[in-house]
Amino acid sequence: MNVDKCLFQALAQFWNTAYSCFTFGKVDLVPTIEEYMALLQCLKIQVNKTYSRAVSVPTFLKKLMNIIGMSKQWVVARIKKKGDSKCIPWKNLKDIILAHQDTKKKVDVFALSIYGLVVFPKALGHVDEVVTNLFN
Repeated sequence: MNVDKCLFQALAQFWNTAYSCFTFGKVDLVPTIEEYMALLQCLKIQVNKTYSRAVSVPTFLKKLMNIIGMSKQWVVARIKKKGDSKCIPWKNLKDIILAHQDTKKKVDVFALSIYGLVVFPKALGHVDEVVTNLFN
C-alpha cells in the first residue's frame, strides 16, 4: 500500500496524544456516535428522543461547494463515481489545502480529508459523499 507522506506528516502534526484526537487550533476532532450514525446512514431510534428528517437535504455537489469554497464547475469536474457512491479524489483536496487563501477553508478541507481517508475510508484515495454529511 502506498502511503501519502504529506497526509501522514499532517496527521501526525495534529494528533493530540493526551486526548487521542486530532486538534486544530481550539477544535478537537473526534467522531461521535451521531457522526458514525450519519456515515453509516443508520436510523436507530431510541426511547425518549425526538427525531426529525431535514425537509430538503443538500446534494453532494452543494455540500462540497460549501465545505471547500470552490465553484460549481470546479467541483462537478472532479466528482468521481466509485461503486455505488460519489466521491472526490484526495489529490484534489490536497491541492486545495496547499493553495487556498482562506485558512478556515484549509482546515475544513483537511478535516474532511481525515474523516474520509482515515476514520471512514471507503474508496482508496477518495473521500466518499457520506462523509460530507458530518460537515453540513
